[in-house]
Amino acid sequence: MLEARWLTLTRRTLPPLAVARGWPVSADHCFQRILLDHAVGGCWYAQVERRPAYRHLDTARLAAAVALGDAVAAGEADLAALNRQSLAWRGKAPPRP
Repeated sequence: MLEARWLTLTRRTLPPLAVARGWPVSADHCFQRILLDHAVGGCWYAQVERRPAYRHLDTARLAAAVALGDAVAAGEADLAALNRQSLAWRGKAPPRP
């Protein structure tokens, strides 16, 4: 099931990688924000009315979020760059190193 894969990815797979890879985020909700924002092309909460968002996204967009999360875990996508874009969509500057 796609929702189960989403939860495993964002709650169990990505958080431990954050420490090892020095990512700017490590909490599950941060990974969810970043991946969902990229799946919808902007702030997810501006496009998904109900919560939790992963239950109310269409299958294609949830699959895109999961695929991007898998790419991040595999080292094929730059989480720091994805985070910067997510923050930009929200009008927030990323913290300075």
